[in-house]
Amino acid sequence: MEPPVPPPQEQPPRPRSHTVTTTSSSFTANLSASSSTLAYDREFLRTVPGLLMVTEIVLGLLVWTLIAGTEYFLYPAFGWVMFVAVFYWVLTVFFLIIYMTMTYTRIPQVPWTMVGLCFNGSAFVLYLIAAIVDASSVTKDLDNHNYNSWAASSFFAFVVTSCYAGNTYFSFISWRSRTLQ
Repeated sequence: MEPPVPPPQEQPPRPRSHTVTTTSSSFTANLSASSSTLAYDREFLRTVPGLLMVTEIVLGLLVWTLIAGTEYFLYPAFGWVMFVAVFYWVLTVFFLIIYMTMTYTRIPQVPWTMVGLCFNGSAFVLYLIAAIVDASSVTKDLDNHNYNSWAASSFFAFVVTSCYAGNTYFSFISWRSRTLQ
């Protein structure tokens, strides 16, 4: 048999305060307001930098897939080209997503014009070096079987280089207009 349960004791009521004070920092207010919906900027793809970025992605993909389909790992020069092509392809896709979703408006602490200028400038220089290395490494003496893929990758590497040069120019114009204000 179980022992009897004692009856609950009543507690005296506590005095209630009628004043409620809440505080909100501007950071949390901005964060909750800006993260409620994802913006989508369709017009970015209609601008020249947007078109150049899409071209960089499509042709950059061609550069590294043409090389990746061969035995490039036997030749260190093609390893360098693969590194540059894949690295900047991934970063360009990342930046396209940032521009398409207008994420740059939600992080105003980042100097996006400077970031774009540095990114496009470094992509231009390294892609130019990679395209020259790619073109100078293409020879039928190395591997006759992979010659066409390497030659095509070299051509597209120069086209992607010119796209990054164009985007560097537009990034410079944008950066210049922001620093003069």
